[in-house]
Amino acid sequence: MDLPQQVIELDGGLTLRRFDPETDLPELFRVIEESLEHLRPWMHWVSEHSLASTTEFLARRPELWASGDEFTYAIVLDGAIVGACGLFRRADTEAGGREIGYWLHPAATGRGVATRTARALTEQAFRLHGVDFVEIIHDPANLASGAVPARLGFTEHLRRPAEWGAPAETGEDQVWRLHRTPGTAPATP
Repeated sequence: MDLPQQVIELDGGLTLRRFDPETDLPELFRVIEESLEHLRPWMHWVSEHSLASTTEFLARRPELWASGDEFTYAIVLDGAIVGACGLFRRADTEAGGREIGYWLHPAATGRGVATRTARALTEQAFRLHGVDFVEIIHDPANLASGAVPARLGFTEHLRRPAEWGAPAETGEDQVWRLHRTPGTAPATP
């Protein structure tokens, strides 16, 4: 099975690295705690946030990485975790596609971190065998999240009903899609 890089070094002190369930718990939990009000309008999981849920999240990362279903990374800026991101294979995603997700501590926003993160994950997705497109899905009212795929050349693919899960969500998903550049060969199995 193809796997993405475990550590992705980017410019400006930005690194994406696999979570380490053994050592990342205290820092990740603190970053989530500090980000709750920033994330609450858009992230449904915030309502169930606890030390136990963060522990469980980290404990599942190795299994999901090994299965190829989720490649989840800590977003590290200047040596500190400032968020999380991932490349996901979802049950409702068409064959040949992967989804990117991301969230940031409020102090890390407005600095291009989400855009650089999404670009790096898109590149990793297209290294995987059988991946022909990448999607970024967000609520249309979340303008900051929508700016990321627009900057990276994604186009709006569709809008669909979504279950409301967070206070600011409208009940609609905006799905952006970027296809593999024509002429580039997919990764070999």
